[in-house]
Amino acid sequence: MMRFDAIIIGAGAAGLMAAIETGRSGRSVCLIDHTARPGEKIRISGGGRCNFTNRELDHLTARDRFLSQNPRFALSALSRYSPQDFINRLDRAGIAWHEKHKGQLFCDGKASQIVDMLCRDLREAGGTLMLETTVDAVTREGTDFHLATSQGPLTTPKLVIATGGKSIPKMGATGFGYKIAEQFGLSLTDTRPALVPLTFAEQELVKTKPLAGTATPVSIQHNKTRFEEDLLFTHRGLSGPAILQISSYWRDGDPLTLDLLPGQDIAILLAEQRQEKGRMALHNALARWLPDKIAALAVAESGLTGRLADQNNAKLDHLATYVHKWQIKPVGSEGYRTAEVTLGGVSTKELDAKTLEAKSQPGLFFIGEVVDVTGWLGGYNFQWAWASGFAAGRA
Repeated sequence: MMRFDAIIIGAGAAGLMAAIETGRSGRSVCLIDHTARPGEKIRISGGGRCNFTNRELDHLTARDRFLSQNPRFALSALSRYSPQDFINRLDRAGIAWHEKHKGQLFCDGKASQIVDMLCRDLREAGGTLMLETTVDAVTREGTDFHLATSQGPLTTPKLVIATGGKSIPKMGATGFGYKIAEQFGLSLTDTRPALVPLTFAEQELVKTKPLAGTATPVSIQHNKTRFEEDLLFTHRGLSGPAILQISSYWRDGDPLTLDLLPGQDIAILLAEQRQEKGRMALHNALARWLPDKIAALAVAESGLTGRLADQNNAKLDHLATYVHKWQIKPVGSEGYRTAEVTLGGVSTKELDAKTLEAKSQPGLFFIGEVVDVTGWLGGYNFQWAWASGFAAGRA
């Protein structure tokens, strides 16, 4: 039976980080994963460039940009390993990066550079990486955890669960981490897909399918939560950053409000244009500010017809409600198949915020996506992975 000072299950972003920090402290560490390659989510994220962090993240924005039963839980780890800490790490490794949008940082080259860097750091820290290794059972005897694996039995006094959530099962995602939590008596918050495209019912798809592939900047709102990002029409409903962001807040049956032209008043704009372009078809006039297909849909939804000159101010105000306050009601999401993350997970009430160790099970840690901490789109979830892995590794 092989014995290590610490064993980490899950070779994603959080697991790699925890294994490196554990090894650097002089302890023997084994990192296990059932897949053939480590860091697969890192490799495919950001269109293969990896949106590895967000430089707008600080102790103030973190309270609003992470969803959890206790949004303040993540602050401890995030304050001790900041976006700048990871940026410095990339700079030392010679990995070039750029800021794309709203603090979102991406590699100039392939995301595999980050995976290679972390694997190199793990080797230099003396860590053992066991890939294509399944964990069939975990038991505890006294202070030791015993793992029955496809590579033989392993034992350790420190076990870290970094197996992520259920999102993107084709990459190997499972509910393993939740099962371990329940086995050792830890409670879970309800899980569901997040940062995920939303779908329409057939009667809505009849209207929107012709727009598939069309994108436009919008403001989207759910109750008091609002995002200004791009929206993309798809053959099944809606996607794009605006939808992915709001999906973390949306619940089945809830309506969403779209402003297709945020920051402007289309009724005033059309009234001004009416004096010079009165002969234009109404949807052509609207298409000056919106993509043609979206303009046509907005006009059709309003029930208005004819030329711009035929529309009095009251009619233009009526059209404006469809442009600025378009009510949509998705019926579902694309599910874990395409969700970038899983909302919910191991309850933060069960964990020490500083170390990520289970309060009722000394030596058992949960980090990364498996915990009930979910960030906004834009590098926040990777930063939580780096920070929680760093905290557990140091502990």
